[in-house]
Amino acid sequence: MGLFKKLKDSLSKTRQGFVEKVENLVTGRKNIDESLYEELEEIMIEADMGADIALDLVENLRREVKQRKIKDAAEVTPLLQELVTNSLKNENGDLRLDVPGPAVIMVVGVNGVGKTTTIGKLAHMCKSQGKKVVLGAADTFRAAAIDQLEIWGNRVGVDVIKHQHGADPAAVAYDSLQAAKARHADVLIVDTAGRLHTKSNLMDELKKIYRVLQREIPEAPHETLLVLDATTGQNAISQAKLFNDAINLTGIVLTKLDGTAKGGVVIGVKQSLEVPVKLIGIGEGLDDLRLFDAEEFSAALFADADVIGESTEQEKV
Repeated sequence: MGLFKKLKDSLSKTRQGFVEKVENLVTGRKNIDESLYEELEEIMIEADMGADIALDLVENLRREVKQRKIKDAAEVTPLLQELVTNSLKNENGDLRLDVPGPAVIMVVGVNGVGKTTTIGKLAHMCKSQGKKVVLGAADTFRAAAIDQLEIWGNRVGVDVIKHQHGADPAAVAYDSLQAAKARHADVLIVDTAGRLHTKSNLMDELKKIYRVLQREIPEAPHETLLVLDATTGQNAISQAKLFNDAINLTGIVLTKLDGTAKGGVVIGVKQSLEVPVKLIGIGEGLDDLRLFDAEEFSAALFADADVIGESTEQEKV
């Protein structure tokens, strides 16, 4: 399956819950009036963009319609696609991996979002680019987390640095960084416990890991990635805000986009935090963690808009 088709297929539920509704709204409509804008806003909120983001998008749409003197409601969909693409573009969207010494990636997130799986796939992505990768098992809170990371390390073929269950996570992070240096690794990916984001002591532990890494390499961690489960919709945005308050997030990884109609959260989380979405998970395979590209994502999301419009028109005939 082609890469674009895979992405397009993974967004099918979001497309049904968002783009198809937009197309059904504008198809056969003669005028662009206030009721159109109101219904568009409702559709966006239902797609889990968030009320504030939906309002901003609709206001931008209203302004562009007026400036471009658009009269035909059918032109709303391609204009909306253009605005969505622009809202998703990242200034710092690339992963920062080409640095002297090991590039240090710290991965955070609550339990159940697919954090360990994401780390394994990210290690595979880096290794396939010819980079030497080391994993640090700093989630010492659960013994199973260490085992899971080792399984991924064996599967991908990379070293895993670990301590015993219950060990100091910051000490594991420190040892992992020393091992990465000694082994001349290009990338160190540090796993952390699945924080309950309401627990301040656990957030403090994250800050400690952050400080230990920074003490060894002043610019480390070069990436602090928050893994979010797209199926949780607006709750993912709430999680992201709390983590971003505790540590300096550099990017978001959105997993499980293939299993949700709430893909609009991609727009919501990007706009709410001004933290770029850097990676997306669109399936179970090793290669199904993808670098996020705003134009590709938007094109895949709106891919069937013309077909939807044509089929709806035919049904009315």
